[in-house]
Amino acid sequence: MAVRTRFAPSPTGYMHIGNLRTALWAYLIAKKDPEGVFILRIEDTDQGRLVEGATDIIYDTMKSCGLKHDEGPDVGGPVGPYVQSERVRSGLYLKYAEQLIELGGAHYCFCDEETIAEAKKNSEGDSFKYEDPCSHLSLEEAKKRVAAGEPYVIRQTIPSEGSTSFDDEVFGHITVENSILDEQVLIKSDGFPTYNFANVIDDHLMGITDVVRGMEYLSSTPKYNLIYDAFGWEKPRYIHCPPVMKDEHNKLSKRNGDASFQDLMAKGYIPEAVLNYIAMLGWSPEDNQEIFTLDELVQAFNVKHIGQNGAIFDPVKLTSVNGLWLRGMDLDSYFKIAEPYIREAVTKDYDLKKIAAGVQQRANTLAEIPPMLNFYDTFPAYTNDLYINKKMKTDPAVALEALKASLDVLKEQDDWSHDALHDKLMELPAKLGRKNGQVLFPLRVAISGKPSTPGGAIEIAEILGKEETLRRLELSIQQLENQ
Repeated sequence: MAVRTRFAPSPTGYMHIGNLRTALWAYLIAKKDPEGVFILRIEDTDQGRLVEGATDIIYDTMKSCGLKHDEGPDVGGPVGPYVQSERVRSGLYLKYAEQLIELGGAHYCFCDEETIAEAKKNSEGDSFKYEDPCSHLSLEEAKKRVAAGEPYVIRQTIPSEGSTSFDDEVFGHITVENSILDEQVLIKSDGFPTYNFANVIDDHLMGITDVVRGMEYLSSTPKYNLIYDAFGWEKPRYIHCPPVMKDEHNKLSKRNGDASFQDLMAKGYIPEAVLNYIAMLGWSPEDNQEIFTLDELVQAFNVKHIGQNGAIFDPVKLTSVNGLWLRGMDLDSYFKIAEPYIREAVTKDYDLKKIAAGVQQRANTLAEIPPMLNFYDTFPAYTNDLYINKKMKTDPAVALEALKASLDVLKEQDDWSHDALHDKLMELPAKLGRKNGQVLFPLRVAISGKPSTPGGAIEIAEILGKEETLRRLELSIQQLENQ
């Protein structure tokens, strides 16, 4: 049987990093199998938490990350609909809940939900199990009360004795005593299923072979398996993911202001780098490779290398990975995504692609680009202290000598191409008895007004052009002479 995985988000807001990692791992597991199928299912049964536009965010995120689903609400498929609220309207879940009642795996409950919640609240310890008096009603009596119009929910029936076991690919063999399992609600009073029931029904009907989800569902899995067993269905393989952590004690959470995928895009990260980084949050490749394309991740990913401990999301490391991705692009691809950011800072008629070539080697995120380039439009005010550099062995006196010599050479220069400027300016250090840096560093400061820039003096001079370069150079010499 071909591997079939699913990503089943709830449209309740932005795409969180932990959710995106779950989607990515589910995608990788499916695509590891040449015949594998990756499914997108929208779980919107919790109507009170839905956020307008959130479904579009899910689609946009998946598309921008290259996580193309084979079946889903927007592309269709043989086991749709792929939106749970649409499945509710067909009566699907209620039908299966009623079948489960007949099989002894569930029962009608006529108790007040507030009373049940209060009983749980006042209990001691995690092992408390609410004893639902309705579970002792005969099925015939329960059906009479339903027919009479009494409000009800459908709850799972849990054996009071014995234990339930399952194997997880990450956490191994797990056994839970049935006596501590709560008889969870399966169908709410409004007729909508709870997540705990709908996900089991949908996973079975959609033929899901591998369930990838957060480890917070480990404690619920025995209850899910009891439903599978009651129906006589084959259970899927489980891969429960360790959490993505903000620090050693706190999970990443949008409520706490932690970055979503959309936030990271706004901060100038690129989808390829984000996917690359989050793939390794909790998973280790077999070698020391750090940069992966999506296709390479498909080949390298192995669930046996997923750890059990939470992985800390490190923005510094993400920034480093993002920088490696940006620097690894060909110039045309880089310019395509960097041009809008360059235009934020550079509005004059300069060669933007040449500017991109310089900034590509410096900026680790796209958002870092505009502040690096603001000197092109406006020559900034600066102090002569910028010429003092111990590494370059320069000071204002050395700078003044180098700038005057550079001005004389550049005034006579007609060919303003990079190579021609390079050849002329590289003759100066030997003539002045100076090192290269003692000439080129002051020149870069003099025409940029910055202590550091993307691109060196020659690259900047070529982009600025002869007239603007000479203008700035003369102003800087005058400033040094007036010190």
